[in-house]
Amino acid sequence: MNKVIIVGSGNAALCAAISALEHGSEVLILEAADEKEAGGNSKYTAGAMRFVYDSGEELLHLLNDPNDQRLEVTDFGSYPKEKFENDLLGFNDGRPLSPQQKILISNSKETIQWLADHNIKFDPIYSRQSFQKDGKYIFWGGLTLEAKGEGVGLVDAQLKRVIELGGTIEYNHKVTKLQSENNTINGVVCEIDGNEVFFKANAVVLGCGGFESSKKLRAKYMGDQWADSMVRGTRHNLGAGIEMALEVGAAFEGNPEGCHATPMDMYMPENGNLDIPFIERKQYRKICYFLGIMVNADGNRFVDEGINFRNYTYAQFGKAILKQPKGFAYQVFDKKVEHLLYSEYFFWDAHFIESNTLEGLVDQMQNVDKNQMLKTINEYNLAVDKTVDFDPTILDGKSTKGLELNKTNWANALDTPPFKAYPVRCGITFTYGGLKVNDQAAVINMDGNEIKGLFACGELVGGVFYNGYPGGSGLTSGAVFGKIAGQSAASKFNDEQ
Repeated sequence: MNKVIIVGSGNAALCAAISALEHGSEVLILEAADEKEAGGNSKYTAGAMRFVYDSGEELLHLLNDPNDQRLEVTDFGSYPKEKFENDLLGFNDGRPLSPQQKILISNSKETIQWLADHNIKFDPIYSRQSFQKDGKYIFWGGLTLEAKGEGVGLVDAQLKRVIELGGTIEYNHKVTKLQSENNTINGVVCEIDGNEVFFKANAVVLGCGGFESSKKLRAKYMGDQWADSMVRGTRHNLGAGIEMALEVGAAFEGNPEGCHATPMDMYMPENGNLDIPFIERKQYRKICYFLGIMVNADGNRFVDEGINFRNYTYAQFGKAILKQPKGFAYQVFDKKVEHLLYSEYFFWDAHFIESNTLEGLVDQMQNVDKNQMLKTINEYNLAVDKTVDFDPTILDGKSTKGLELNKTNWANALDTPPFKAYPVRCGITFTYGGLKVNDQAAVINMDGNEIKGLFACGELVGGVFYNGYPGGSGLTSGAVFGKIAGQSAASKFNDEQ
């Protein structure tokens, strides 16, 4: 029987395993972490997946609970292929859609349906992706569903399916080298208890993440300032898969400086920590800046907080914070929007200051230009257009006028006490640069040819994202390329018979 080795155990790797198994291969998953820390970055996500759909009716068979009474008063809208294309193009810095992006878009719906067929089901994201209006739940931003149990639930359900189909996983098996014979990858070398052990295979799928957890590689590819970034997810994504593939001649693809980086509580742990319950790990995010303003240590705003829905900005604004003086900022809100803030702002370990006056709030801020901070807030308040109604379900056009940096939507004056300010800094989630693959998820070498027997999926695939991405695309990309990689790895053996 054909044997496929999968390196890694997150969403992409597990999708590759499921796909290879259903196409008749024997599958062995090799994971560097122990069982507790396995699952890669996927365990640290909220489990949201972005995909093309034409109507809410298409979502019903994907749901854990298709009888949820809220569905009767829910408007999911639609997310056509053209919208997904435009959303990705908005982050491409003028580049046309890459081949990898086209694969992501065209395969997104069928891949989510495929997961559902394997009993990996989803829940509507009522808490983060909808607002209630006129008695209805209105979904916004083209992102509607998350895996049951979020990222942890997704990984658990996928691994359960792998085991049901006959797959095997080995923990504490750190892959250090790709082996080849007759110009074809025929296995991997693992480090186990200080010893090197060879595992033979007909094909290898790399699904072991990017390089965001390696300070050395962050500095190499992204610049020295990134050494100061917190790492939101697993400590095991050290770029090993990328480095091993480059050693056997793989081509690097995409934007090496690009990454998903999100505003995080300034005082969160330096790395993602699975010892903290999942609900707590998630709560260190601070992504409701669109309902207020963000101000840096010099006392100045530095992004248009309302330029678009949060889905389209949160993965870029972490980087924007990192570039600010002293590498941090304050998010400032008033009482009017408190009921709209996500639960992460009420988390027991959320750090904030509070006052009944703006002067008192600014006085409590540390390491900032307090005079400029108060001036910026007052000028912002005066610039808010009060003739437009605030509506968080749409791009409402409620903006500021006359500022050097205007807020485009959802610009409410900060005028209702108590006022709160949350200190935030940058947390890197995953990197965008990686390996070049073709439409079969085969890794491509410097000459433009396939490296026989080697496939890749997930965050180590380059060319999918460049300068940002619409939320939920990362897990979908992992699933899409994982499904393709697993089938391709299985088919390789069948084609040779």
